[in-house]
Amino acid sequence: MDQVFAPWRIEWVERDDGNPDVECVFCEFPEREDDRENLVVARSDHAFVMLNNYPYNPGHAMVVPRVHTGDYRDLPEEVLLGHARLKQRTFDALEAALDPDGFNAGLNLGRGAGGSIGDHLHTHVVPRWEGDTNFMPVVSDTKVIVEAVDDTYDRLHDAFAEQEDATVSETGAVEF
Repeated sequence: MDQVFAPWRIEWVERDDGNPDVECVFCEFPEREDDRENLVVARSDHAFVMLNNYPYNPGHAMVVPRVHTGDYRDLPEEVLLGHARLKQRTFDALEAALDPDGFNAGLNLGRGAGGSIGDHLHTHVVPRWEGDTNFMPVVSDTKVIVEAVDDTYDRLHDAFAEQEDATVSETGAVEF
């Protein structure tokens, strides 16, 4: 029998469920000062990008509008445009950092669509590589993640920082 060894995942396995002291992680985390600790890799006026702490694949990012709503139709035009532009930058950064063969991207609007956070919409951007699926999810309901989230954060943060018009603040935040 093959064994999967991923000791860095124990931090997430043993943590308390959810964030009981946080009303909305998508509203609060980008306001905190430690972007790395909160997995926020890039920001713009209308949206921000953070890594998923339960990734489907390395680089699984979420592009989140700053407007707190679960209804896509509630987003003002400038927020829609800012969200879309930051998605483009996310594809560029992921290509530069991880060189995937493709992407899955989409919104889970509401809990019925599979979203665990239904009241603040966000777009998942999941890098994909040819052959990245195997028997593990089917046979043992297990997904193998080949890179620690902290390492992915560093690679993606650097890729965002290298983009045109990017600035890196004194706190290390990448801003557009």
